[in-house]
Amino acid sequence: MEQLTEKVGAVPDRRLLAGGASPGPVIEVEALNVTYGDFPAVKDLSFQVQPGELYALLGTNGAGKTSALEVIEGHRPASSGRVRVFGQSPTDRAATRPRMGIMLQESGFSADLTVAESLRLIGRLSGRSDRVDRVLGVVDLTRKADTRVAQLSGGERRRLDFATALYGRPELIILDEPTTGLDIQSRDALWEAVDQLREQGSTIVLTTHYLEEAQQYADRVGLMHQGTLRSQGTVSELTRALPAAIEFSLPQGAPAPPIPFATRDGGAVLIETFELQRDLKHLLDWAEVNMLELSGLSAAPTRLDDVFRDIGTTPVPDTP
Repeated sequence: MEQLTEKVGAVPDRRLLAGGASPGPVIEVEALNVTYGDFPAVKDLSFQVQPGELYALLGTNGAGKTSALEVIEGHRPASSGRVRVFGQSPTDRAATRPRMGIMLQESGFSADLTVAESLRLIGRLSGRSDRVDRVLGVVDLTRKADTRVAQLSGGERRRLDFATALYGRPELIILDEPTTGLDIQSRDALWEAVDQLREQGSTIVLTTHYLEEAQQYADRVGLMHQGTLRSQGTVSELTRALPAAIEFSLPQGAPAPPIPFATRDGGAVLIETFELQRDLKHLLDWAEVNMLELSGLSAAPTRLDDVFRDIGTTPVPDTP
């Protein structure tokens, strides 16, 4: 993909519009419920996405994030609750659709259309205008402009999906599993493009199963499980809620470590701590004094995937 700085041109930072006044949230979700018959897919979901933010809405399979996004996108009515996009109901497609780009997991393009025709169709349906050659240059599909969708590889189709979300420089871009099926080079290029869009004021909502992407790029993360929002915050805030882990093995007959510990199957020692640097130094000093080798020593700070696993094992509170 080519650099967006060369393709997009000067676009005002939308975070600084209206004389520098701070605009309201781009997305407001209040007590959203989505039900399918008697099944509650989304339960009392509330969150906001601020202008210029990259917000990652993550969850286990069946967590309800897709149903919530479908309401935000205007593709599904809410069973109850309130959702606003740019201050408008997402069902008011004339008000919201021209300002919103959506990259679905599967776009459903007609196999008989060419790449360029597919983009023009998206422009007509969304009410957004752009130059097809500009957008194809961003996603490195210029040479495929006249190729039929049926002849594209899986990775090329994902890049076309991304192109439809970028078309018209929308203020809000929703990326649903954007890097699935992309090779490493294409993934890196996609995130470079997203960075450029954010610099120009676009707001991004992301869902992904690649948690390292959310950890690296998201300003804030919302974690859903069984229809509810279980945790929300910056990556730093979320990871501070769980202890870091120090693991090692001791030789037979060694004294007990000076820090509270547990013993895993096989005899490995596990220390969980919220003060990783302090406790690791204490442990190493103790090992040196006692002339002990800490075999297989590993010390790892809490990562987003640890928090993700934790919400899958913690019971969901009963709804009063």
